[in-house]
Amino acid sequence: MRATFLAGATALAVAIAGLLPAASAGADARSTGPVPAGVVLPAAGLTLPVPTGKLPIGVTTVHLEEKGRADPWVAGEDRELMVSLWYPAVKPSGTPARYMTPEESATYLKSSGVELPPELLSTVTTHATVDATPVPSRAGLPLVVLSPGFGMPRATLTGLAEDLASRGYVVAGIGHNYEAHGTTFPDGRTTDCVACENPDFPKAGAVRAQDVSYVLDALAGGRPVGKGVRVDPGRVAMVGHSAGGFSTVPAMLTDTRIKAGVNMDGNFRYPNDTSMDRPLLMLGKPSHVPGGPDATWDETWGEFTGWKRWLTIDGTQHLSFTDLAPLGTQLGVPQQDLDGARCIAAVRAYVRAFLDTHLRGRHAPLLDGPSARYPEVRFHRP
Repeated sequence: MRATFLAGATALAVAIAGLLPAASAGADARSTGPVPAGVVLPAAGLTLPVPTGKLPIGVTTVHLEEKGRADPWVAGEDRELMVSLWYPAVKPSGTPARYMTPEESATYLKSSGVELPPELLSTVTTHATVDATPVPSRAGLPLVVLSPGFGMPRATLTGLAEDLASRGYVVAGIGHNYEAHGTTFPDGRTTDCVACENPDFPKAGAVRAQDVSYVLDALAGGRPVGKGVRVDPGRVAMVGHSAGGFSTVPAMLTDTRIKAGVNMDGNFRYPNDTSMDRPLLMLGKPSHVPGGPDATWDETWGEFTGWKRWLTIDGTQHLSFTDLAPLGTQLGVPQQDLDGARCIAAVRAYVRAFLDTHLRGRHAPLLDGPSARYPEVRFHRP
């Protein structure tokens, strides 16, 4: 999994090495290099796809520290998490949200092993504003917890988070400390991926299950959080990519507050011997088919006894379910055969349909079977 991440990160890193002047007028010109051959630099810099909903998006950052719970990766420290909270807002605040901090950008790009302008990803244009006034909701809004891939900052799922928030969801993107290349804390520290030095994926799944429960304790207690965001503790789902995807199952098994889960292209690294009747969406690249090279999908499918769907998207790769898909395509160096904007459009549509079905009780015809709107999405019913 780490090799897959680094290969994708390196390809994208080479593509964006010369973008900084277009994206950040205040950049030091000495930090930039020649534009790689074949790269098309967007005149206005890199930008995430526009959300499909009509509501303005606010975002705030929450620092959580679980006193008495030892960090599983670094001895002598309590477990700390950084959480990005996206939510529907009354109106924009006027302060654009940053994609990553400069320090997170530098740490993430350094992990690719390629020399790059370190602050590059802190210049990506997003569609949220900082600390905007949330829409009022007496009963609370449905909550979606996002867990990123191993080694990947929580920001890499921003495109999905913004889209859901524009549609009325509260979205909590978890920065699992020491499991990402770049997590900045309020005191100025930026940590790296210590767990990546000796990956233990089953352990990571168990750790993330605990992390998610702690986040739910903080956010789904019925009281407003952040800038007055109120969530409904009875309508909670978890969506993850890669390691975050396979962590959905241990999280759901240990915390019944999670009503539904989505695994985006992650192996299922947990004991496949416990059945569960809550909804599950398995969404993957073309090789994640029944009888394919990843037998854990077949094993897990049989353990889920409730509502479930198994979908793959033609023309995608492992990183196509993250923001690297549209960012790579914008630069003329796509990470997959399918257009990057089309990748994120399909991911948004099917994840949103799943959440609307199971957190809002709305029938979503998109999940009934193949759709002419998304012919690249294949349904599997082994």
